[in-house]
Amino acid sequence: MKRNLILIVVLFLTISTQAQKDITAKADKSFDAGKYYEAIDLFKYAYAKAKDKSKKAEIIYMTAECYRNVGNTKQAKIWYRKAIKKHHPNPLAILYYGNALKSIEEYDEAQIQYAEYKALVPDDPRGGMGEESCKLAQEWLENPTRYKVVNMYYFNSRQSDYSPTFGKSNYKQVLFTSSREGGTGNKTSDVTGDYYYDIFKTRVDRKGKWSEPIALGEGVNSEFDEGAAITNEKCNTMYFTSFREDKDGNMVCKIYQSTKEGIEWKAADPVLVVQDSITVGHPAISSDELTLLFVAEMRGGQGKKDIWKATRESKSVAWGAPENLGSQINTSGDEMFPYIHNDGSLYFSSDGHLGMGGLDIFMATESMDGNWTLENMKYPINSSADDFGLCFESTKERGYLSSNRLGGRGSDDIYQFSLPPIEFILAGTVKNQKTEDVIAGADVTLIGSDGTNIGKKTENDGTFTFKLTPNTDYRIVAKRGGFLNSKGKETTKGMTTSKEFKMDLFMSPDDSRIDLPGIMYEFGKWNLLPQSLVSLEELVEILNDNPNITIEIGSHTDARGSNQANEALSLKRAKSVVDFLITYGIDEERLSSKGYGESMPKEIDKATAKKYDYLNEGNILTEAFIARLATEEQRENAHQINRRTDFGLTGRDYVPKIKRRR
Repeated sequence: MKRNLILIVVLFLTISTQAQKDITAKADKSFDAGKYYEAIDLFKYAYAKAKDKSKKAEIIYMTAECYRNVGNTKQAKIWYRKAIKKHHPNPLAILYYGNALKSIEEYDEAQIQYAEYKALVPDDPRGGMGEESCKLAQEWLENPTRYKVVNMYYFNSRQSDYSPTFGKSNYKQVLFTSSREGGTGNKTSDVTGDYYYDIFKTRVDRKGKWSEPIALGEGVNSEFDEGAAITNEKCNTMYFTSFREDKDGNMVCKIYQSTKEGIEWKAADPVLVVQDSITVGHPAISSDELTLLFVAEMRGGQGKKDIWKATRESKSVAWGAPENLGSQINTSGDEMFPYIHNDGSLYFSSDGHLGMGGLDIFMATESMDGNWTLENMKYPINSSADDFGLCFESTKERGYLSSNRLGGRGSDDIYQFSLPPIEFILAGTVKNQKTEDVIAGADVTLIGSDGTNIGKKTENDGTFTFKLTPNTDYRIVAKRGGFLNSKGKETTKGMTTSKEFKMDLFMSPDDSRIDLPGIMYEFGKWNLLPQSLVSLEELVEILNDNPNITIEIGSHTDARGSNQANEALSLKRAKSVVDFLITYGIDEERLSSKGYGESMPKEIDKATAKKYDYLNEGNILTEAFIARLATEEQRENAHQINRRTDFGLTGRDYVPKIKRRR
């Protein structure tokens, strides 16, 4: 990514080959002038002529620096590694080698380089930050955010395409900067080796097809470089970066402003926010056009390239004196490509804050007291490479960004990003508790803490689906004639990712007895053990969910012991359950109890048969049947199954009493 392109101060337009015989000096001079592409060839030629080992190492290091400054990470990695092997004394070779490794996701090796740099230069925080950023990058890659990022192959080229903005307020036209052919500047740059950058436009039709990008007119594009652009909310005013000739004939990088007439952009005028001698770029404009952000490297900043702010009271007056956004935004590194969202939040790119590699995109929100809260946008908005130059579609979580990440089409590509809404789906099935058959035509009601109350019937296969909303508690109630009501619970509170919930609701036939698993007593006694509480509370819920039923609690023993003793014990046990239910507020008139002793051996249902491979659905656990089982363990399990507490309906017409407050 040509991150430094629009902020390079062009000190020299030509290098006099006659006045300079030393090829290394020529290369150094080109480098100092920001003509990195030209300097690369000169350094390589100088290397071939050099004899001294230390001089060769220095030339290799400077070649790596050129590649770093033009954003060619792969070549930078190669040449920094060569410099290290040649024992170049500057430890920055190790730091930048680590950066290059990180940018192509070679995190383990990058951490080694950062650790070595930290050992050599312990006072420089970049070594430790590099190590931490590698760990964070791997974590974020494994746990991406919900954003979706897609390469815009429709209008990307093999060259550099970056800094998209909108050309129309309906978002159907995109403006962007590109070094492709077809621009006004048809010469190649000594800085990048590419054609000079121009601003292009493309539009999408009703079928979703993007037009072939074409350059804007000469009112915007010059014969030299144009850089990052941004339009106002109505997309009829554009602020952009451009190299132009000043009144003294010097080339300077400034912000320009152009307004649209019809479909064409008028000749641009400079935006006066700093002294003429200072290089500025990367404009960002607020929705009311009273705040302008820009990037500059000037006195009063925090380090290298900083984000500055200028304000005005109305669009008809001049901009006020620029203010630095301060150390919470700006660092000793580069902060670039600001963007002001309609909601007032600031987005920008930085290599000075902790990130995944290269430039990362950050979101910053300002509090009432003027302090900023920063958030790295993480993967996939960010990558190990340079990510920058983003714009949003007004209030939607959708827009475009630039990146030279792996897998792109050119050196820099434009990507579309979007944040799909969080979706919660409840998919359930209503089944017969006894047979596990599905129940069609059951009435299922979704009741939410947000006031939701939606009902539907189950399909022929017993299924139902509901869409749920975030941060809501739900009750799901199923009703069907011939069955007891059933219910379930679900919540979306605290959930930040989409999810499909699965739920089976089991409805018990109201003409059969229903076991109460987990009801336990001490041997030979009828006092309920604490372990019985969960099952008993579930029975309380059943009675509350079915307020018109009356039930009989039945208790059963196995066949061991006398009939008389078993009946007496089972009656006491059934009565203890009734007593418990009364203490929980269930009307006594709805309850009766009976001790069945050993007179009603268990008939095996489908659910029980699944637990025991030696029992089949329909088996009745009589004393004779149990005696035929193969092992003592099997026989003991069968006796245990017979020892149970259950209930059955005795009526469906109970009218609940009105409870009066005392």
